[in-house]
Amino acid sequence: MTEKLLQVKNLRTSFFTDAGEVCAVNGISFDLEKGKVLGIVGESGSGKSVTAYSIMQILSFPGKITGGEVFFKGVDLLKLPAKKVREFRGEQISIIFQDPMTSLNPVYTIGNQIDEAIRLHTSRTGSAIRERSIDLIRLVGINDPERRVKQYPHELSGGMRQRVMIAMALACEPDILIADEPTTALDVTIQAQILELIAELQAQLGMAVIIITHDLGVIANMCDEIIVMYAGSICERGSTDDIFYSPKHEYTKNLLRSIPKTRKSKERLVPIAGNPIDLLNLPDGCAFAPRCRECMEICLEQHPDELPIGGTHYASCWVNVREQVTHERESFADDEILEQGGDQV
Repeated sequence: MTEKLLQVKNLRTSFFTDAGEVCAVNGISFDLEKGKVLGIVGESGSGKSVTAYSIMQILSFPGKITGGEVFFKGVDLLKLPAKKVREFRGEQISIIFQDPMTSLNPVYTIGNQIDEAIRLHTSRTGSAIRERSIDLIRLVGINDPERRVKQYPHELSGGMRQRVMIAMALACEPDILIADEPTTALDVTIQAQILELIAELQAQLGMAVIIITHDLGVIANMCDEIIVMYAGSICERGSTDDIFYSPKHEYTKNLLRSIPKTRKSKERLVPIAGNPIDLLNLPDGCAFAPRCRECMEICLEQHPDELPIGGTHYASCWVNVREQVTHERESFADDEILEQGGDQV
């Protein structure tokens, strides 16, 4: 049986503003197994990054975790004292942020910043720290590492800065690496290189990885499982094949329709109608209902429970409930016809 490294149970995170409580993460649950890659997808404001920051407990004011549990190897991280939380960050779980230019300190060299991560979380001392920094820079594919450790962030390209961030995240060989929009602001070629690097390092080091993105196409070939989020909730989860070839939630279907196809494709891009939901005033029913072409009366009145589709595939959508009920009725009617036919024979 595969070991579950991370178990998130009914996690809730809100931002308490002057306008009211913004429910950024609204009771989500998921597991991450050792050596697996999990993708969390959704549009801006869906709660993807807040989920990662809640797990790492690096929320900025006025954000606050209001409920739930986050178990790492059986220990609830949300109940640990602040000192213990600082110890597990970097050592057990590391994160790569969206913009390396705002994450790296412009007045310190690359080497100094990687050195600091190693000094804080490992037992290495003296020259062994710098040797480890050089090894990490070489590991993430940056040439001439002995020279690069003496350079400042502004002397590197965007792709190289992101590689430095990956090197810092790997400094302590964590069990879990969280990549929060790791290809933001990078051109397409560099995006592919960064994603390929993460995949190679994951396979080489045996880490579990959580990749957060707004673009399903970015993670199509990387993930073992994908979670689709909308308005702070999980609307669908399943394997990569489930999500791409058999989507069940209307939001997932809309996301897939909005992905640009090849130049030869004659299909038009279909934008998602309407506006994102106001997290200050979440509806009683499905949050996506006001934008959904298949919306029914119950969608506006009652939030759907997660419905098992098959295997590890789940969706929270009343349309699937309707289809399942219709299928059961048709099967029941077919059975009755067969029974009647059998009696007549």
